[in-house]
Amino acid sequence: MTKEVLTGAEAIVRSLELLGVTDVFGLPGGAILPTYDPLMDSKKLRHILVRHEQGAGHAAEGYASASGKVGVCIATSGPGATNLVTAIADAYMDSVPIIAITGQVGSHLIGTDAFQEADIVGITMPITKHSFLVTKPEEVPAALAAAYLIASTGRPGPVLVDVTKDAQQNKAEFIWPPKIDLPGYKPVTKPHGKQIQAAAALIKNAKKPILYVGGGVIRSGASKELLKLAELIGAPVTTTLMARGAFPDSHPQHLGMPGMHGTVPAVMGLQRSDLLITLGARFDDRVTGIAKSFAPEAKVIHVDIDPAEIGKIRYADVPIVGDAKEVITELIAELTTTLKGKQPDMEEWWKFLNGLLERYPLGYTPHEDGKLDPQYVIKRIGELSGPEAIYAAGVGQHQMWSAQFVNYERPNSWLNSGGAGTMGYAVPAAMGAKVAQPERLVWAIDGDGCFQMTNQELATCTINNIPIKVAIINNSSLGMVRQWQTLFYDKRYSHTDLNTGTDTVMVPDFVKLGEAYGCLSIRVEKEEDVDAAIKLAIETNDRPVVIDFIVGRDAMVWPMVAAGLSNDQVQYAKDAAPVWDGEE
Repeated sequence: MTKEVLTGAEAIVRSLELLGVTDVFGLPGGAILPTYDPLMDSKKLRHILVRHEQGAGHAAEGYASASGKVGVCIATSGPGATNLVTAIADAYMDSVPIIAITGQVGSHLIGTDAFQEADIVGITMPITKHSFLVTKPEEVPAALAAAYLIASTGRPGPVLVDVTKDAQQNKAEFIWPPKIDLPGYKPVTKPHGKQIQAAAALIKNAKKPILYVGGGVIRSGASKELLKLAELIGAPVTTTLMARGAFPDSHPQHLGMPGMHGTVPAVMGLQRSDLLITLGARFDDRVTGIAKSFAPEAKVIHVDIDPAEIGKIRYADVPIVGDAKEVITELIAELTTTLKGKQPDMEEWWKFLNGLLERYPLGYTPHEDGKLDPQYVIKRIGELSGPEAIYAAGVGQHQMWSAQFVNYERPNSWLNSGGAGTMGYAVPAAMGAKVAQPERLVWAIDGDGCFQMTNQELATCTINNIPIKVAIINNSSLGMVRQWQTLFYDKRYSHTDLNTGTDTVMVPDFVKLGEAYGCLSIRVEKEEDVDAAIKLAIETNDRPVVIDFIVGRDAMVWPMVAAGLSNDQVQYAKDAAPVWDGEE
């Protein structure tokens, strides 16, 4: 146990070093300034100065999601802290382990409406696993050690540590490792044996089982175990938006992504199943459609490390609280004994599913408007970059196309804002991912709307030698909103035209903007130029790359289950009738 006298600010830096943190993203200001002084002298921490605190938060998310480590971001009090709120909420929804360290006004000023004061602990309480207010320097080591433990164990998530300015300035004895006192925090990781036996019995007797895989499998690092379980059972697998890459797309048992814009086989496979083997998924409304009509004949095995998720939306016949990796491992052992090498009889089930796969393959109809097809562009990015790359997407149509048309073969290769749906996520998240995994090719696939929210972080990338690739899928619109206006608002395009890629107006000109940020910048308007631009981006590693792909604004994301409808009413294409017409 080490003992020395440090300021609270020095204790913050030392604690991060001792926790094994190597990279932090932040932006200084008055209330956090005492911490930035010793941070300058650290030989173990790389601080990356962002251009906006939201960028720091999303970069910490991208760092964590790409590496499985804890991401760290730093901001000052008041607006600096509140600018982190969107990223914190995003991390909370998607179970991303980050620590947000914020400065706070002096403890004697709290509650006086002091300059740049905001109750960030109160503000973030609903969107963090825990929020700490530190008012004394001796409290710093335990607060940061506890924050790291909470963020990275159980269901991962964000933790806020708010440190008053006087706590940073004053001195106290630094004791490491500190005593962590969290009497109410005891995440259950090991499943109950009887529940494992009950789950195995349901699987053995099921005629139409299906694996409904969520992001929890990726967060727990259980992809190899999932593959073994799926092959042991022989059942079909679906991977949600947050679970893309948890199971290889190329595997013959994979039906694709379920949900609002999922594949028809995945959507209908869940609907017609008699057993949902639910692993680290939470029955999100974007997957279930109308919850009461979701998989109406199916019994449910629900595995989740968060007991609050089990039974929240759908009754679980066999609830299993535990870490996905440990649960799957024990389930494999139990099934190996139970099945005795003989898979459940699913011949008729696979006949039905293979019929769907043949009848409703994932594809798109090329447009004849003279513009690029966005699906083609994204497909070629994936094919030329390969499965070892990392793909971060913004939110909207390009996000769905990226989930659909890039093949994901490994976990942690697909980063996106699933639960919160945060525009502006892609560029800073890709930046964080590249810092965490510098040897990997990292793409930010963004829309022209999303890109304009956080593109200032390209300056951060250029200055810090973080050569990400940015593909702007530029349809000159808020694309997903425009799609809904087309389908449900009689083509009344109220305030969705961005004027970024029309024939006459380009405001801003993304090529000039990228060049101003020091990026190699290219505009692509013809299909024959797509591959050359992507290859040039891949080969360019001395600076970031921005490619402005001018695509048609009438392209839509299909299949689709419209909000408020049952998954039985999934449409394969715009003018098609619902897939399910009652025939088996």
